[in-house]
Amino acid sequence: MIIPWITHRRWNTDNADDTDLETRTDHPPPSESPDLDAEMADTELYTASQWQLMWWKFRKHKLAVGASMVIFALYGLAVFCEFLAPYPLMYRDTAYAYAPPQRLHFFADDGFHPWPFVYRLRGERHPETLRKFYAEDTSQRYPLRLLVRGEPYRFWGLFQTDLHLLGVDPGGTLFLLGTDSMGRDMLSRIIYGARISLTIGLVGVTLSFILGLTIGVLSGYYGGWVDNLVQRAIEILRSFPSIPLWMALSAALPGSWSPLQIYMGITVVLSLIGWTGLARQVRGKILSLREEDFATAALLAGASKWRIMWRHLLPSFMSHIIVSITLAVPGMILGETALSFLGLGLRPPITSWGVLLKEAQNVQAVAFQPWLLTPVIFVILTVLAFNFMGDGLRDAADPYAR
Repeated sequence: MIIPWITHRRWNTDNADDTDLETRTDHPPPSESPDLDAEMADTELYTASQWQLMWWKFRKHKLAVGASMVIFALYGLAVFCEFLAPYPLMYRDTAYAYAPPQRLHFFADDGFHPWPFVYRLRGERHPETLRKFYAEDTSQRYPLRLLVRGEPYRFWGLFQTDLHLLGVDPGGTLFLLGTDSMGRDMLSRIIYGARISLTIGLVGVTLSFILGLTIGVLSGYYGGWVDNLVQRAIEILRSFPSIPLWMALSAALPGSWSPLQIYMGITVVLSLIGWTGLARQVRGKILSLREEDFATAALLAGASKWRIMWRHLLPSFMSHIIVSITLAVPGMILGETALSFLGLGLRPPITSWGVLLKEAQNVQAVAFQPWLLTPVIFVILTVLAFNFMGDGLRDAADPYAR
């Protein structure tokens, strides 16, 4: 019974047509393709660099990717603030002091309008309290315009133009986030303030990065009295309460300084406080790596201590440093906001989110004009975005972890 079955199978094989044989030879069965793709993927994974692995893993962190997009959008807002703001920074209209946010409408008495519009604001006095309030004049509509000509400004101080992204026709107003006590548009001032608040974080972190990296490497590699001196200095700095120390250093700045000098002074003050944490992290990494085989081999090969520190030890944990820098930016932004809110940081005419929040110190003003607290939303959004991106980078820094 077995022999005829074998003979039959051999006969079927021998009589198979050439086309079928070519098909089976040139095209492997579908079950082999996934194995081949998996083998190619494994090969690409094993040959990829550490930065490629970090990028692949970071892309899987959807929240971190979304936060990164928000951060890029905020810095784009800061770069093109003159064009994106409906009004220039110094524009004011005292007739609309403490005007509430104007609403965008799609419906009117004559039906639905596919393009948004705003009504004209009309100031009135309350008959009993005599407090000024604003009402919408539904008889006058102003459609929202794109790329409209408005108040002139100098883009980055280089050339003058009057082109704005958003605006309305002459005679109308566009106060989407209300106005302050002098009739200045809050949305425009928040957009302008993003340039100062966001750049002070980057500049401050850059200075802290240079100080923390240099001092931490020297402390960890040389050890001995150098390490003791650095660690005692760090402990003394970290023992002071942050707010009083910031206040003392900010009060030491001369009152005759220009706004630009005050900006740089506040940046240096924040940097002098923020380098201690990074220095200790770098010191711990150097202590754990300076006795490794690759560092010993470089020393035996004749490399100098300076080259071993900066060409061998530091690159081995550069991903960790990048994560630390990312998480330090929100602290700088919050520090500037706190100092400016207390009146010890940046001062007008410089505009930052902290300077804008200074007007919200009055409880009565906040009770009647709650839109003055709008800059808090942008501060919270920026801090959360940096923290979420930092969490994604922290996970991506160890690409082999599951």
